[in-house]
Amino acid sequence: MAEQSERQQIVIIGGGFGGLYAAKALGSSDVDVTLIDKRNFHLFQPLLYQVATGSLSPSHISAPLRSIVSKHKNVRVLMDEAVDIDPATKTVKLLSQEVHYDKLIVATGASHHYFGNDQWKDVAPGLKTLEDAVEIRRRIFSAFEAAEKESDPAARKAWLTFVVIGAGPAGVEMAGAIAELAYKTMKDDFASINPSETQVLLLEGLDRVLPPYPPELSVKADAGLVRLGVTVSTNTRVTNVTDGQVTYLKDDKSHDIPAKTILWAAGVKASEMGKILETHAGATLDRVGRVIVEPDLSVPNHPEIFVIGDLSNFAHQGDKPLPGVAGVAMQQGEYMAELLVKQANGQVYDRPFKYTDLGSMAVIGDNEAVVDLGFVKFGGFLAWLAWVVVHIYFLIQFDSKLVVMVQWAWNYFTKNRGSRIITRTSLQPDDEPIVPNNEQIPAMASK
Repeated sequence: MAEQSERQQIVIIGGGFGGLYAAKALGSSDVDVTLIDKRNFHLFQPLLYQVATGSLSPSHISAPLRSIVSKHKNVRVLMDEAVDIDPATKTVKLLSQEVHYDKLIVATGASHHYFGNDQWKDVAPGLKTLEDAVEIRRRIFSAFEAAEKESDPAARKAWLTFVVIGAGPAGVEMAGAIAELAYKTMKDDFASINPSETQVLLLEGLDRVLPPYPPELSVKADAGLVRLGVTVSTNTRVTNVTDGQVTYLKDDKSHDIPAKTILWAAGVKASEMGKILETHAGATLDRVGRVIVEPDLSVPNHPEIFVIGDLSNFAHQGDKPLPGVAGVAMQQGEYMAELLVKQANGQVYDRPFKYTDLGSMAVIGDNEAVVDLGFVKFGGFLAWLAWVVVHIYFLIQFDSKLVVMVQWAWNYFTKNRGSRIITRTSLQPDDEPIVPNNEQIPAMASK
C-alpha cells in the first residue's frame, strides 16, 4: 500500500469517450487511475437514435466500464456521482465519499439545451442517454398503437405526426429513421391505419439542414430526406411547444402543428460541472457553459485540472472552438494520458493538444448518408457504407461489433427492426421503465 500511495493519483470524472479513452490509455502505466461515473456502463452515443427507433437494443451500444478496463490493474471504477470539487484540498466530493487526486480530468459531457424554455423538455425530449432513447422509442411506437385505435381522423393525424426540432446530424438521423419506420418497416403491420399516412416534419432555424457541414452536403442530405418522405422546413423558428402541439414562425407567419410526438435535437449545453469549476477553480465559461481551457486542456491557474470532451471549449486551433463530437473527445483523452504519464515521470511535456480532423458523416437512411473527409465530399450508398464501417469499428467491445453487424445486416435485407419494444404503457404505473429481461438498462446511481 505504501508504494501505491506514492504513485500519482489521477481521477477521471465521466466514462464517455473522453474519460474512457484517457483511462484506457493510462492503463498499465505507473500511475493509479480512478474512473468515476454515475452509470456503470459506457454508451456509444452516435447510435442512440437506432435504439430510439427500434433498430438496436440498449445492450448493443453499451458496455460495462469495469469489463472494458478490467485488464488494467491500475484502473479502478467507482459508480457514483461527483457533486463538488475542492481544488484547495485536491478532492472530488461524491455522493458517498471523497476521492483525493493529484491530477483531475473532468469529462462530464453535455445535456439538452432548450434556450431558456426548459418547460418544453417533458413534451419534447432530447436524445443524450440510454434512458432518453428507451423513452423516445416508447413514444414513437405508442403513437402508432394509439393511432390504430383512434376513430377520429384529426386525432389520428396528430398521433401520426412526428416533429423533430433541429436539423443537425442528430435531427437528420432521427427524422430519417422515423420515416423509414413508417414507410417501409411497418407499412403492412396495421389493420386500421396506413403508416404511410405518417407525417415526419424536420424543423430548422437556419437556412439549411446539417449547418456545420459544407453546403453541397446539406443539399444532398435535404434531397435524401425528401426521398424518404420527410418534410423539411428551414428558416423556421419554434416559438412554443405544448403537449400535442408545436408553434413556429416561418416567413413572419405563425403556424400550429398538432403532433403527439415531438423530439428535440436543436441544441446542447455543458454539464453542471462547468459551474462548479467556475465557482471553485475560477474557470471561465462560454455562453453554453463550456470551460475555456489552455492549449494543454488545463484550467487557467490550475495546471492539475483538465477539462476534455463536450465540456471543454478549446479555441486554440482555428477560428472557433472544436466541435462537440466523439472524435475530439477520443483524441483529447489519449493526449491527456500521454501528457500525464510524462509528467508523472518528471519529464517536461510542452506539446499542446492538436486535433486531427478525420472527417464527419451523417446517415440519412438505408443506403443514404453524407461524408466530409475534407479532401473529398460525397453522399449516397458509398457514404452510407463508410458510415457503417466507421461506427462498427469504433464500438468498444468485440461482441458489440459482431452483434451490431449481424443486426444491421438482418435489418438491411429484411427491412425489419427487431427491437420495437414498448417498455411502458399508459395502463402501467408511471414509475421505472419496464424492460424485457434480455434488454435491461444497466443500473444508474441514484441522485
